[in-house]
Amino acid sequence: MRWYKRFLKSSELRNGLCWLASGYMRFVRITGRWETRGAHIPSDILASGRPFILAFWHQRLLMMPFPWMDIRKGRKFYMLISAHRDGEIISRTVKHFDIDSIAGSTGKGGSAALRSMLKALKSGDVIGFTPDGPRGPRMRASDGVVQAARMSGAPVIPLSYAVSRRKVFKSWDRFILPFPFSRGVFLWGDPIYVDRGLDDAGLEAKRQEIENALTQLGQKGDRELGMPIIDPASPDEKPKQKRSAQTAGATGTDGGI
Repeated sequence: MRWYKRFLKSSELRNGLCWLASGYMRFVRITGRWETRGAHIPSDILASGRPFILAFWHQRLLMMPFPWMDIRKGRKFYMLISAHRDGEIISRTVKHFDIDSIAGSTGKGGSAALRSMLKALKSGDVIGFTPDGPRGPRMRASDGVVQAARMSGAPVIPLSYAVSRRKVFKSWDRFILPFPFSRGVFLWGDPIYVDRGLDDAGLEAKRQEIENALTQLGQKGDRELGMPIIDPASPDEKPKQKRSAQTAGATGTDGGI
């Protein structure tokens, strides 16, 4: 067993790791020069009392609490997070930003997670979604986010960020670690509505629209800050396989973290 697996088995060490992660995120935000574009889009929807589904790629997860914190206006935000140990770490980390989680698994709990999502949206709350999580392929949207939008009537709002100093890991998602003292930009996209009566072809078109919007936002920010572009996985790339029932899982709607 590798050292990090032993590390992650300790609840106390996991709590410490989550505290450090949240502190690093705040340090990056405080020391950087960040701007936000398009914040009026989610703000207008919230002001009207409506919910929405926030979509972002898995690789750009780290800084996502901040654009939400800037606009939340007392509304609750839930992140759909896969029910495994890695997901638990993410869940505990975002809890430091007053963000709650909905957990699910393809093995069990998927339908319960979907019901929880729809209940939260019906109550006017916001759901965060990584359409390529938790195992990929990278920057390829599953149909889970489209189905959630169709069933709830809530729009999908794409969100991305770019940063001028970063490390891109060689993980399946090409995870981005922003460095302190950087320039950064958050980019909100236009809302995407999914009509309940769409046929399969229409749903696929909406899935592609969400995928394209997320990729274009991220690449636009990267180009502006002079950073290399991260391309999506090839269309025929398979999702990362689960290592075991104990160490991996996914959401029932194929869009958790």
